[in-house]
Amino acid sequence: MPKIVYLGMIGDIMHPGLINIINEGAKYGDVMIGLFTDKAIATHKRLPYLNYEQRKNVIENIRGVSKVVPQDEWSYVENLKKYKPDYIIHGDDWLYGPDKFIRDEVFKVMEAQGGKVIEIPYTKGITSTGLKKEMDSLGTTPQARLSALRRLIAAKPIVRILESHNGLTGLIAEHTSVEIDGCVREFDGMWSSSLTDSTSKGKPDIEAVDLTTRLHDLNDTLEVTTKPVIFDGDTGGKVEHFGFTVRTLERLGISAVIIEDKVGLKQNSLFGTDAIQTQDTIDGFCTKIRAGKEAQVTEDF
Repeated sequence: MPKIVYLGMIGDIMHPGLINIINEGAKYGDVMIGLFTDKAIATHKRLPYLNYEQRKNVIENIRGVSKVVPQDEWSYVENLKKYKPDYIIHGDDWLYGPDKFIRDEVFKVMEAQGGKVIEIPYTKGITSTGLKKEMDSLGTTPQARLSALRRLIAAKPIVRILESHNGLTGLIAEHTSVEIDGCVREFDGMWSSSLTDSTSKGKPDIEAVDLTTRLHDLNDTLEVTTKPVIFDGDTGGKVEHFGFTVRTLERLGISAVIIEDKVGLKQNSLFGTDAIQTQDTIDGFCTKIRAGKEAQVTEDF
């Protein structure tokens, strides 16, 4: 019976280094790819461009790959205990840095199960991380940005969103990160705020800035970022207008719109009980939500 060789992989951007490690693994037996799910990746890195099923379809059609199984955790321990491979193969880049504790776990489990760890020299000069940075610099498509928020909510217990009202604040949300215990923490997306957009123009937060103007400013952010955007839609305006708002936002690649159940002149909630707020009726607000849902084109918005 052929030996099983386990290889953990994200598989978003294929390059010669990954093909090399698959070929090396095939020399020892049948290569089983532990394909990281969005959930496993999102705890440590940005979501991949391709979702799990798309990446699986690519990987299982590569020569030398015998089987693809999901890996739901960044740690290999659960899958190694479940599948009990004879070997696990990995590049020697995990000897140092934040993944060293992963290596220590793997050696401990494989030794207990009578398996062996194979480490091969990491391919120099090309990495998935480096390629991804180059691709990020080229930007993204509206559809890729649009679908990212729903994937993030499904993959992460907490999705971190930062307010943004221009290109500069968008860059802060896009690039700010900190490493904690080997995990990279960063903002997952941006909140296009009517409060700060109005304030930056010296105007009160009473929907004085029209949608066309807000979208013009939002485009500055979209041009220099790739992360998903949630649009603060205030009250949503008139029911007859809200459908057009949804269509416009969706076409631009915005992931979601948030509206408040208020009528009349909108006033910011920071005023507390000093501001007179009139709540919409249940029927009135349902009618507005329904108009938006009927206007959207994709399931991702």
